[in-house]
Amino acid sequence: MINTSLSIRFTLAGTLAAGISLLSGCNVGPKYVRPNATAPAVYHGPDESQVSSDQKNSFGDEEWAKVYRDPELQDLIRKALANNYDVRIAARRILEQDAQVRITRSQQFPTVTIGGTGIGATLPNSLGTQLPNPLVAGSFSLSASWVPDFWGLYRKQTEAARAQLLAQTWAQRAVQVTLIQQVATSYLQLRALDRQFEITRETLKVRQDSVDLTRKLESDGSVPLSDVRQSEQLLYTAAAEIPQLEEQIQQQETALAFLLGENTRHIIHEAPNALAPPPQDLPVGIPSQLLERRPDIQQAEATLIAANAQIGVARAQFFPNLSISGSGGVGGSTLSAIFDPAGKTIYGIGALTQPIFEGGKLRGQLQLSQQTKEEMVLNYQKTIAGAFRDVSNALIALNKQHSNREQQEKLVAAAEDATRLARIRYQGGSTGYLEVLTTDSNLYTAQLNLVNAQQYEALGMVQLYGALGGGWQQ
Repeated sequence: MINTSLSIRFTLAGTLAAGISLLSGCNVGPKYVRPNATAPAVYHGPDESQVSSDQKNSFGDEEWAKVYRDPELQDLIRKALANNYDVRIAARRILEQDAQVRITRSQQFPTVTIGGTGIGATLPNSLGTQLPNPLVAGSFSLSASWVPDFWGLYRKQTEAARAQLLAQTWAQRAVQVTLIQQVATSYLQLRALDRQFEITRETLKVRQDSVDLTRKLESDGSVPLSDVRQSEQLLYTAAAEIPQLEEQIQQQETALAFLLGENTRHIIHEAPNALAPPPQDLPVGIPSQLLERRPDIQQAEATLIAANAQIGVARAQFFPNLSISGSGGVGGSTLSAIFDPAGKTIYGIGALTQPIFEGGKLRGQLQLSQQTKEEMVLNYQKTIAGAFRDVSNALIALNKQHSNREQQEKLVAAAEDATRLARIRYQGGSTGYLEVLTTDSNLYTAQLNLVNAQQYEALGMVQLYGALGGGWQQ
């Protein structure tokens, strides 16, 4: 008899579960539709000229090790990707959100608990009670509860959590892209300072020789004392630059070490061709590819998907909520009687609640989720527009800095020749030291400016690679 009743109950429970499963397929939330995002046919380059759209491939798809071929820079980037605090924090956020997805998804399933109680006591004979002595009692119970997801409340919450997980994944990739760009930029700035330091030391040596010469000529009565003082001005000007450059180099080393997640300031920077001109006519690909490659665009869209799912969460709050719970157990006054069917207890509870009046809370939540989604749409579109702007600016900078570097090279060559001629004329007595001072100062400034031009041109490639979303590919 007991087995028959249990069979009937299981059959009814299975039928009820099947019906609830069908009903729970209802979903009141809106489906996600990607907003319109117009991509230009081509990137706008310098002077509003356009880069050819026939380039199917983009060097933004290349792995960073194929873009940055300097072994010193490659070693720094590897250390940064392994130890940088921002990258490690971003990785932890992914793990945190992954755990949050599991927590949110668990609401879709029933909860089952098991428990038991036991008591044992020896009573004094003086009490004279009718209770058995010693007193032994125990029970064993199994209970379950479930809130069927009729309207997709928990499914939409899970969808939002998964979208946030995807957003965190793209956020980590965006951090990686930014980090590689920062390391490359910091390294090139350090190498530019190294080169300026070398130029200053070479200039200092030349000017020291010039001071020695003018002092000798002045002692022979060939030149006035003013020439000595002017040559000393040049010497001390260069000498004053040495500690300033040393300060900047050490500070740049410290900044680079921080990007590497290290406390040490010992950074190897000895490669001779670090500021070599980057390749020209780098392939940038079709602008529409940027929507799929840039991590910040993907992150913005994932955040938008999460906001869209939250609208479904808010709408589901308007509908009835059903909760089902049940429990069954056995118990007895002796250990052998605990599992006796005669001592079983079975009960079930169902509750249905429908919001009637909450002072506008539910409508406010729905309106908030809708407006949040609209904000995320604008943020998504803004991110796309900013990405195209970044690429265009990088193309312009790379082209113009290339021209600037070429002109600076010509200027240095002319300044070197002018300084050489001025020194010859001065030693021959054909001109005063003022001409030597002027041409020497112009040469030193031109040499420093050339280093800056080389640095900015090299940084142009770094900027373009980052703007194209390169760096996170493995």
